[in-house]
Amino acid sequence: MKITAIHCFPILVGWRNQLLIKVETDEGVYGWGESGLSGRERAVIGAIDHYREFLIGRDPMQAGALWQELYRSQYFEGGRVLSAAISAIDIGLYDIKGKALGVPVYQLLGGRQRDRIPAFATAPAEPGPEMIEQAKQLQDAGWSCIRFVPAGQNATDCFEPRESIGQTAPWMVRAREVLGPEVALGIDYHHRLSVAEAAAFCQRMPSGTLDFIEEPIRDETPSAYEALRQLTDVPFAIGEEFSSKWQFLPYIERNLHQFNRLDICNVGGFTEAMKVAGWSEAHYVDLMPHNPLGPICTAASVHLAASIPNFAWLECRSSPVEQLGFDNSEIFPVQVSLQGSAYVVPDMPGLGVEVDEKYVRSLDFHFSEPPHLRRRDGSYTNW
Repeated sequence: MKITAIHCFPILVGWRNQLLIKVETDEGVYGWGESGLSGRERAVIGAIDHYREFLIGRDPMQAGALWQELYRSQYFEGGRVLSAAISAIDIGLYDIKGKALGVPVYQLLGGRQRDRIPAFATAPAEPGPEMIEQAKQLQDAGWSCIRFVPAGQNATDCFEPRESIGQTAPWMVRAREVLGPEVALGIDYHHRLSVAEAAAFCQRMPSGTLDFIEEPIRDETPSAYEALRQLTDVPFAIGEEFSSKWQFLPYIERNLHQFNRLDICNVGGFTEAMKVAGWSEAHYVDLMPHNPLGPICTAASVHLAASIPNFAWLECRSSPVEQLGFDNSEIFPVQVSLQGSAYVVPDMPGLGVEVDEKYVRSLDFHFSEPPHLRRRDGSYTNW
């Protein structure tokens, strides 16, 4: 079997672009993959176009060797753009291998360790009475892990961290009071805080209020997380931006976090994700995969989650209180199903996802850019 073509499909699904790829072979078996570098699709397409030049004619069953070649065959190795391209290709190759062998992808990863993949949902309303009502609705529907967003999350021009902290903290305490002790609660600060700001926020939480805080600060400096770790007992859920096992290295080895927000469409596909999962297991870190994209990312994450012992929850953006349209059934007529608050592990060969290619080719790509946020003094801050 040989690779004969790699096609890129940047399309708008719901309110967000998805970059799908299709890897074709001379035996008619094909695989679908997805890149996770949202908002920089054009850059990833350029990388895939480059890789295509030497992937045509290669054996798609050799995913591990091809991963090493894609990563090591250049002086300037790695980086988020290249890793996102490698991720999409690697996922597509695993889809091909599963279909060629007639087995689900999880069988290629050691077999299934669970039948259902617990998910967490997001209450999208900013802190206030509506947020509490959404959380109660999720709890009543059987969701055992709920994530909140801070005040200012949806800002389009100005974000002031201290104002957000003051408005958000009391509502986190209120949420724990209303929802009780059994449901797991977290908040995603989207790396918008400094160490001092993140500590100030966490220190306003009575112990046990939050089960995790997600991406409180940026990840470039692991020692900053070490400093923050000494200032709070709230568990950290981080890593959705990490693009290799090497980027995870200091966090895992220094025991800086408790949940890995690994994104299989950014970290390097199945080939790299399984290495990070095993390494995390040795340090008692659970995976809580990042899953903000479409059904291909979801399916790949489900197969990964089914195959590892150290798993907590998978992100889900389709719930009774949030419907973003990322899993459009016209585009993805076959996809992994959500039953209640868990995904069912599919038994179809490969990923278990099919794409209406003819329909996809009729769709447009829309240039998008997140807000360039400023503080009130005019300086730029993190989105």
